[in-house]
Amino acid sequence: MSVEERDAHTGYLTTGHEWNGIKELNTPVPRAVYFFLILAFLFGVGYWILMPTWPTGTSYTKGLLGFDQRIFVTEDVKQAAAERAAWTDRIEKESFADIQKDPRLMHDVRETGKALFGDNCAACHGRQATGGKGFPNLTTNSWLWGGSPEQIAETIKVGINSTHPESRTSQMPAFGRDGILQRNDIEKVVAYLRSLSGASGAQAGDVTAGQKIFADNCASCHGEDAKGNSETGAPNLTDRFWIYGGDPQTIYTTVWGGRQGHMPTWEARLSPVERKILAIYTADLRKPDQK
Repeated sequence: MSVEERDAHTGYLTTGHEWNGIKELNTPVPRAVYFFLILAFLFGVGYWILMPTWPTGTSYTKGLLGFDQRIFVTEDVKQAAAERAAWTDRIEKESFADIQKDPRLMHDVRETGKALFGDNCAACHGRQATGGKGFPNLTTNSWLWGGSPEQIAETIKVGINSTHPESRTSQMPAFGRDGILQRNDIEKVVAYLRSLSGASGAQAGDVTAGQKIFADNCASCHGEDAKGNSETGAPNLTDRFWIYGGDPQTIYTTVWGGRQGHMPTWEARLSPVERKILAIYTADLRKPDQK
């Protein structure tokens, strides 16, 4: 390794390192780097002096300018609240029907309701409100406890099988596990239920026998026509919308072990106006072709 060797072309000393005939120069740091380092240092010192900076245990240094970002945030929040109050006051006071007839109010409901739904409901019902296994599709007319905005608002408030003292409560018996029905009888009920929604493949005798078993054990909740009962939260079994699935095995599992859905109460988390907005927004999601 050479020592004190100068590059003939630039005049800089080399470091003594060489790779494949290429020698490393001991090039000085550009002056511009020192300039910007000094500038950054001066800016930092100035910022420490002028702006809130250093923690002092229970507080912090206020700076000579006394600047506080919270003042601006608080002012922005106040302004947003004032603008919001212009239409939320109407939401609070007007009826569901009147709100639904007002295009301007419905625009605000859709904008705010989308955010509320995404933050609070999408985790279970999906971003598009089409549900999933164990969670109802909210874009249809098939509602357990009624699909009017008033009924939806009540469901949002008290929940289903929740901790709310006025919670909507429903429990489907475990017909197989508790020995109410035998396996063959459950299979016949499954055949009958699938026939109601247009499924084919079951023997006519099983469907007829299943209808009789249904009338004796299930009609008290789901109705003699199996169209459900919104007073008890019993679903309509004649449409094509199944909360847990409409294939033979899933229906059999449902009848055998029973079902007990759960929806939390949102009374403590959402204000009355927010729940009202969410109820109207959810009712507005229904698609005409989703019967």
